[in-house]
Amino acid sequence: MNAMVTASDEQMKTLDALVEMARDTERSIDAMQAARDGVLALASRWAMSMVEQQGDADEADLTLRAVAAELAVALRVSDRTVQRRMADAEMKVDLFPDVWAAQGAGRISAGHTRVIVDAGMHIDDPEVRAAYAARVLEFAEDVSPNRLRPVAERIAEQYQARSLQERHEEAREKRVVWVKDHPDAMAELGVFGPAALVHGAYDRLTEMGEALTTAHNGAPDIDPDATPVTDPRTLGQKRTDLALDLLLTGAPAGHDTPDGLLAAIVPVVSVTVPVFTLMGVPGVESPPAELDGQCPIDPGTARMLAGAATGWDRVLTHPVTGGLLAVDRYRPGAHLTRHLRVRDQRCRFPGCGMPARRDDLDHTLDAAYGGPTADDNLAALCRRHHVLKHQTPWHVTQLDDGLLEWTSPTGHAYIDQPPPQNTVTFTTADADTDVSSGQDEGQVGGTGDSAPPGLRQECPEALRAPF
Repeated sequence: MNAMVTASDEQMKTLDALVEMARDTERSIDAMQAARDGVLALASRWAMSMVEQQGDADEADLTLRAVAAELAVALRVSDRTVQRRMADAEMKVDLFPDVWAAQGAGRISAGHTRVIVDAGMHIDDPEVRAAYAARVLEFAEDVSPNRLRPVAERIAEQYQARSLQERHEEAREKRVVWVKDHPDAMAELGVFGPAALVHGAYDRLTEMGEALTTAHNGAPDIDPDATPVTDPRTLGQKRTDLALDLLLTGAPAGHDTPDGLLAAIVPVVSVTVPVFTLMGVPGVESPPAELDGQCPIDPGTARMLAGAATGWDRVLTHPVTGGLLAVDRYRPGAHLTRHLRVRDQRCRFPGCGMPARRDDLDHTLDAAYGGPTADDNLAALCRRHHVLKHQTPWHVTQLDDGLLEWTSPTGHAYIDQPPPQNTVTFTTADADTDVSSGQDEGQVGGTGDSAPPGLRQECPEALRAPF
């Protein structure tokens, strides 16, 4: 039995107090970091004001270096580090003042600020950038930074002056592989390339590493008479060994099983794409495709993957709220599993971002106690949080619309919402807008039906497929 189950009320009060202290401390740290950014931004402005007084733009960099060095010596850090911090701080304070203020007030963390700034830094117009920040801040106060990132990137796409396709084609020209040396005869190999390919390569390495573990354990479906062999390597170490093996030999020759199991493994990524984006309908604005619910990918890559897919999950969404209504498939399959994978997208414990396709589908109310195998009693939980639910005092209850209410051992309640679907929704048109004249108005989902009066007409349907 877990020790927390038998904890006394007094012990639980102590834990509750520690949680409150940790929360207050973290808020204070975030606020102080925002204050430091303010000081560094002022130092950068002061340096530039000195340059303007002298009227010599060529001296700007040298002046910034001198100021950074002054601060660095006082703070006992590298002047390069201080100058980099000054540039980052000035960008936050000048370009995203509302985000900076929210961190200073303790509403969001420094991690949230980095996510919002990274996703919106390419929005040039100040008013548009402020509108983007305001929308993302509505989400930021309730989710962890890793869960905020796909939402921020999705919202940022709506404010970009250039299409993702254009930016992706330009960014592809910067693809590169690099090596960085480390102490103890070690080095780091990095790859910067198209997200679909990088995620696919990482997934293949993971599948190979997990299959290698199964093979070494003498699984019956591989060799019932095999003698189990202990492999002390972690999954991360196996990924590294396999990646180098593949790069050096062209095949996992040093690791593959006699029947070629590893070589037969193919990478898998999931792509969600609004149907209008897939079709490329002229005059209709649709969001870009999304990879594994984490980052956008260009429509060209999405269409190429779509042409090679053996099957699609069709995601039907509410035309106004964008919420998930149903998932069906053009070919037969495990309907309920697909529905839950698409609804949840990642582990449903607050703050966890483990992809749903690697998670367990857990009965909220155990089947042994009469819990039904239905979408309102199932949720994706990674193995870590699945164990936490069953073997500690953490408790979860399913509410309506896929909401999960987690109750901590100290009695605090946390609501986890399914992430928003990568889709488009109907929005109420302004009273003075003629919905029949805008270029975005047309037929819904290609059915030929007219849009209801007062609604902006967009496609309430997306397609999702693994590759």
